Amino acid sequence: MQQLVEDFISKYNLQTNEHTRYIDLISEIGELGKEIIKSTNYGKREYAQTPETNQEIGDCLFSLLALCCAMNISAEDALEKVILKYETRFHKKGDIGS
Repeated sequence: MQQLVEDFISKYNLQTNEHTRYIDLISEIGELGKEIIKSTNYGKREYAQTPETNQEIGDCLFSLLALCCAMNISAEDALEKVILKYETRFHKKGDIGS
């Protein structure tokens, strides 16, 4: 997935620095939160998946992967390391919290 984002960024000349990518990610996470709040009527009903929340998840993924590209971080390697860290914690403590 990261290569797909990197190729898209290159194709459309969307390169920018990690600070801008981080701010964009935070913005997209906020938009996802807004859609979740709307879909639950501010917590008054159970969450129900909507096309808008799916779109915002996609925007968040794109923004996170674009940030990884800007920072020269392999998203796959980072995820593998954190899964190992969580597995180790779970086996030691029975949960993944720090």
